[in-house]
Amino acid sequence: MKLNSMVVEIDGIDKEILRFLMEDARKPILQIANKIGISGAAIHQRLRKLEVSGVISGSKFVVNHKVLGYNTMAFIGVYLDKAARNPEAVKELRKIPEVLECHFTTGNWSILIKIICRDNQHLMQLLNSKIQVIEGVSRTETFISLDQQIDRQIQL
Repeated sequence: MKLNSMVVEIDGIDKEILRFLMEDARKPILQIANKIGISGAAIHQRLRKLEVSGVISGSKFVVNHKVLGYNTMAFIGVYLDKAARNPEAVKELRKIPEVLECHFTTGNWSILIKIICRDNQHLMQLLNSKIQVIEGVSRTETFISLDQQIDRQIQL
């Protein structure tokens, strides 16, 4: 992994630990230790090393947005009138809770965002009253996701 131009080397045991935790971050450390054949203390030491080196940056629960009534996912290409407006636009996008991701991109758009909404009406309302009114946004291009078919992390 690149971290400030530094490559962090991990060994096979680190990869095994990461595979177990990427599958289920709540898997007990002792269960992982037993499967790998090393002590729980050794697992904790390796996890700490992976955190300090930046390979691991926390853990989180995954919330099923559809169960909460958010059924429309969209990707929105945001055109800015000037690239220099990027920090201001991102600051405003950060205030919109439905914006899940924001990427500064190459190509036609200045910014690509991933957004989750209850439905198409909610999406239209966000576009019209929250996103397109941000100073510097000249226009947007919206792609509605019909179905997410792959959702994974890097394979180790």
